[in-house]
Amino acid sequence: MGRTGKGISSSFLTSLWSVSVSIFPVGGMVGSFSVGLFVNRLGRRNSMLLANLLPIGGGALMGFSKLARSYEMFIIGRFIVGVYSGLTTGFVPMYIGEVAPTSLRGALGTLNQLGIVVGILIAQVFGLDVIMGSERLWPLLVAVTVFPAFIQICLLPFCPESPRFLLIIKKEEERAQAILQKLRGTDDVYQDIQEMKEEGAKMSQEKSMSIIQLFRVSKYRQPIFIAIVLQLSQQLSGINAVFYYSTMIFQGAGVTYPVYATIGAGIVNVAFTVVSLFLMERAGRRTLHLTGLGGMFFCALLMTIALKLKKTIFQMSYVSIVAIFGFVAFFEIGPGSIPWFIVAELFSQGPRPSAMAVSGCCNWTANFLVGMLFQYAAMYCGPYVFIIFTALLLIFFIYTFFQVPETKGRTFEEISRDFERCPAEQTVEKGPSEELTNIKEVSPTTNGGPPCPPLV
Repeated sequence: MGRTGKGISSSFLTSLWSVSVSIFPVGGMVGSFSVGLFVNRLGRRNSMLLANLLPIGGGALMGFSKLARSYEMFIIGRFIVGVYSGLTTGFVPMYIGEVAPTSLRGALGTLNQLGIVVGILIAQVFGLDVIMGSERLWPLLVAVTVFPAFIQICLLPFCPESPRFLLIIKKEEERAQAILQKLRGTDDVYQDIQEMKEEGAKMSQEKSMSIIQLFRVSKYRQPIFIAIVLQLSQQLSGINAVFYYSTMIFQGAGVTYPVYATIGAGIVNVAFTVVSLFLMERAGRRTLHLTGLGGMFFCALLMTIALKLKKTIFQMSYVSIVAIFGFVAFFEIGPGSIPWFIVAELFSQGPRPSAMAVSGCCNWTANFLVGMLFQYAAMYCGPYVFIIFTALLLIFFIYTFFQVPETKGRTFEEISRDFERCPAEQTVEKGPSEELTNIKEVSPTTNGGPPCPPLV
């Protein structure tokens, strides 16, 4: 019965369900697009600290929505928590990338993804009917988001501000040096300080970089396209289709207890994120991303075959489970974590906030589209629905192979100079001596990365 004492029609209930599900990624779009408004004004740490007020408000609205008999409270709460998620997907990778030493930047960046997948697994477990997924306890389940926010508000003041932000934006060299010495565990941070000074000097010669200018200025055009495509490769790979509708997929495959198979996929998710953590600084970003995309391509093909033949061959139900687990594992090896922190590596301090905002917004937009459209695609395509993702994975693999440079073990300045050295990308005239200096500064074989990635 509705709050007016009258029944709710099935069509209206379906609409409410669709809005409640889709409003979260809409909030994510808004939040991710707002990243640049905060990080250079409040700093990286303070931005994260302030953002934690959002899940407290959103969680409270959702938690009390049943008591107030208000679906509006639930939808608004979902939107607010979505905004928070969009903001943090920009704040956290940027902060980690700026405090981490170059040699550990990829591994520490993967910790962000590890936190996400552990959160997904905990939510899956807590969502079981026997724990908090019952009709009586679900308001408490959706309000749980309040508690991690309180913990972060208590702990973040003990975290240092980004030394890169302090030196380049705030011009507080002594404070930045003191924080670097504490983070590195040594008094010798001269090389880090010099790298930041060079980046700051370069940034002082540039105008403040807006989102529109990222696409207008030729030297940023290619890296922003790379950032966007990498984010799309994460969401349009089909991983959210698997997690949003994994229980339905397992049911269709004939699994007796599909919810536990879904939790099994969550465990695989966490396990291979840990594997990725150890591989990141050994294999490199580009290699792992290609491995992940290629593995997901073959698992999607296997999944399609299994779903097609499950009615005639009983064992195909087990094959579909293996395919889904393999799909999730390869996702975490590559597309799961790399797109988030590689964006921060492709851009220097000036355009970085705007680049994070654009790429994050593209990620959340793709997330929204998959969540809304997959059920219709599954209805019309049946067992062939994952062929769509197979084609997309092939496209992303080819693009990554030809366009994405390796960033492992390279400073932000070395990476950004790769794109500036492209003849077609030069927008500023230089004298002979300056041009010669630039050629000497960048080795064409730095860490195996191409000095001039192919143009988009």
